[in-house]
Amino acid sequence: MHPRRSAQEVLLCNLCETVPLQSRCGVCNINLCVNCVGKHLSDSSKQHHVMPYLQRKSTPNYPKCPKHANEHCKHHCEDCDISVCITCVSSGKHKGHKLSEFLEKLNSKTQSLQKDLEELETRIYPRYEEMASDVQTEKVEIETNYGKLTTTAEQEGDILHREISTIVNQRKSAIQEMKNKHLSTLNKNTEQITQKMAELKQIMSDLKSILKANDVSLTSTYKSRNSEFRTLPPKVRATLPSFTPQKINKDQLNEMFGSLSPLSINTEHGDTMKSAEAVSSTPVKPLLDEPRLTATIDTGYDYLYSVSCLSEDQVWTRGDNNTMKLLNLQSKLLTSIQTKSGNEPLDIAVTRDGDLVYTDYCNNTVNLIKNKKIQTVITLQGWIPRCICCTAGNDLLVTMDSDDREQYKVVSYSGCAEKQSIQFDDKGRPLYSSGYNTKYISENRNLDICVADCRARAVVVVNQSGKLRFRYTGHPSNTEQSFSPAGITTDSQSHILTADNHRIHILDQDGQFLRYIHCGLDYPWGLCVDIGDNLFVAEWVTAKVKKIQYL
Repeated sequence: MHPRRSAQEVLLCNLCETVPLQSRCGVCNINLCVNCVGKHLSDSSKQHHVMPYLQRKSTPNYPKCPKHANEHCKHHCEDCDISVCITCVSSGKHKGHKLSEFLEKLNSKTQSLQKDLEELETRIYPRYEEMASDVQTEKVEIETNYGKLTTTAEQEGDILHREISTIVNQRKSAIQEMKNKHLSTLNKNTEQITQKMAELKQIMSDLKSILKANDVSLTSTYKSRNSEFRTLPPKVRATLPSFTPQKINKDQLNEMFGSLSPLSINTEHGDTMKSAEAVSSTPVKPLLDEPRLTATIDTGYDYLYSVSCLSEDQVWTRGDNNTMKLLNLQSKLLTSIQTKSGNEPLDIAVTRDGDLVYTDYCNNTVNLIKNKKIQTVITLQGWIPRCICCTAGNDLLVTMDSDDREQYKVVSYSGCAEKQSIQFDDKGRPLYSSGYNTKYISENRNLDICVADCRARAVVVVNQSGKLRFRYTGHPSNTEQSFSPAGITTDSQSHILTADNHRIHILDQDGQFLRYIHCGLDYPWGLCVDIGDNLFVAEWVTAKVKKIQYL
């Protein structure tokens, strides 16, 4: 009998078969001596699992096969990602699949688990702890910072209260001073009258005495003073002062008190364990160095005045007749609609719902076209509607002048109801020029109201409260041509674009000139920008619409 076959004899290494074993590979199921362990591990075709022989399990802990109760799963099917027994393998269901030793797979997964645990313990969980700590710190800072804001607001309120109290006391003091002066004057007048009355009483008493005495000498020497008293002393008349309270403009009061910037909460996201980046709701689009002409639409008018985008490839136009046309980029006429009155429309705009509105200056109306049916939504009295635009809130802004052409204003409408009228600045001066002229209008993303006032040679911009922000009168370096703004529009970057002679001016929201757009434009007039920030330009003389990419 071979020495290794006897249970009473020493067990030897399965590789060299001469040295007693000390270790066992659980994957290959062989015994190893100290000298053969290194040689066995040098076989990199498997992930070996070598352990001291005394720590081995008499039977490897293989899982039972769920399909064959008497079998243990000693293999792992890589394709099906399940453990299988020898019967499963021989059944042919895993034919051609890649099989690995179960213990080898188990060892690999154990190592993977150890790596996951290590990453969770050393990297990921500490970051979550750090974030939780940061949130708690931020909550404490919130209490402090919001408390400071509240304190600042209260202090500003105290300052305003003191200023108002000072002004009230000044007015009260002035009133008291005028009252005292008035009373003093009346008292002096009373003294004069009282003195005259005393003299008159004395004269009347003397006359009665003369008449009663019947003394010839007294009577003959009497001299009348009646003429002296027939002229009454001057009567003091004073016009009482009046107090005219100034109507409080809540918007101006809010601005005077101080503004509170909006709360901005950005959700940060990014790859695992990488620094997060804030998400911007409006992507920044830089201006192109060279704007590009991407399409030209022939409208068929003799002269073209207005264009308004329905989509990126469809625009409404109005020219020198009573027909408004919807055209695509290929100049194909999609729809045409005549005005209700037969008059030429002065301006057009597309609402947020995709309906068309137009102004009829001959009958002083603003009209809505919905499903090809025309409805008059606004009828003016004493005012003539000119240009129109739709706001982000789906309201209408209308420029208009008075019947006598002496006044001009901008009016905001919600449906047919007037919401706001903008006509004068803080000093009561007209914001816009008078006289017959068309002023195109557009609302910016920051809710500023922008008007191209050709007669005043300026772009006039007011905030949503109607307070003047600035006037743009052209680039200072341009001395060759006068600034004559016509159409005006704005884009997603809050740029202001206005047509002028043979070019377009691009301004930022604060009125700073950025650059020109030329693109061979011939008398650009009406302007609009679509949802993709493509500029559509209505050329007056050529009656063509040009689509330009400038961002």
